[in-house]
Amino acid sequence: MRVMENDPGKVAVKAQVELADSADKLTDSAAQQTDSADRRTELAADRTVLAAERTYAAWVRTGLAALASGIGARALLDKIVAPWFIGITGSVLILFSGFCFAAAVWRQMGKVAPPRPDAHRIPPSLLIAVNGFLALVSLAALVGIWLH
Repeated sequence: MRVMENDPGKVAVKAQVELADSADKLTDSAAQQTDSADRRTELAADRTVLAAERTYAAWVRTGLAALASGIGARALLDKIVAPWFIGITGSVLILFSGFCFAAAVWRQMGKVAPPRPDAHRIPPSLLIAVNGFLALVSLAALVGIWLH
């Protein structure tokens, strides 16, 4: 005698086993997606920190270029334009450099929203010290333009 293949008991057991296997796969898949999403969020926070550092570098670079231009204005414009115009041009460029150095620190000191990034930020004391020194150099250059 042959056992019927459509036995309701065997079909139900087979369906339960397949359902349990499917549930296990879904649980594993959900855990992997959660881990992946968390990692993507952490990487996004790292990109935010690194973008802020590039912005800081751009401000400092612009400030240094303005400082060099302000100092070079005297040598470049000497005997071409009036001395008072050289002083004003150099002063504007040097004051702009000081603004750039201050803006660089102000922009970099902003908070990064959670989650905490893996990338470390530049310490605020170092930012203030370096940009404070650059601002003093700008002030000395400003005085030097008018006293030369």
